[in-house]
Amino acid sequence: MLIDPKGTDFERYRGATLLTPNLSEFEAVAGKCKSEEEIVERGMKLIADFEFSALLVTRSEQGMTLLQPGKAPLHMPTQAQEVYDVTGAGDTVIGVLAATLAAGNSLEEACYFANAAAGVVVGKLGTSTVSPIELENAVRGRADTGFGRDDGSRAETGRGQRA
Repeated sequence: MLIDPKGTDFERYRGATLLTPNLSEFEAVAGKCKSEEEIVERGMKLIADFEFSALLVTRSEQGMTLLQPGKAPLHMPTQAQEVYDVTGAGDTVIGVLAATLAAGNSLEEACYFANAAAGVVVGKLGTSTVSPIELENAVRGRADTGFGRDDGSRAETGRGQRA
C-alpha cells in the first residue's frame, strides 16, 4: 500500500508499505528538522511507531530521502533544472512509484524514476504530466526532455523492458 499522506494523523496509515510525505507534512508530525541526520532519526522512529515498511520524504530542492529499516538512508538530489511550479509533484512521485514497482523494479529504482519524473514536472507551469520520452530523457541525463516525441532511439533495458 503506497500512500501520499494528508494531515497529521499518521495512525490511519499504520502498516503501509510506503508513505511519501513532503518535508512540511513530515515535520508537522515529526517536528522541525535542522539536518538530514534529524530527518533520518525521526523518520526511522515514525517507521517503527507506525509499522511502515518504508518512508520517502520529498524535500523540494533538496531532493528525496528514502528510509527503510535495516538499510542505509538513500538521499537523492533533485533532478530539476529549473523549478516553475511544484503543483502535482507529489502526485507524480506516487504515480511513478506505483507504476515502476508494478513493473518489477526495486523500491530504490522506483524512487530514482520518481525523482526524475518530479524533476520534469516541476519544470513546467501548472499541473502537468511527464511522458515516457520525457522520463527516459531525464533518467539518461538529456537536456532536451523531448516533450513526448519518440525519435526512434528508445533503448531497451537489460530486462528486455523499455527504459
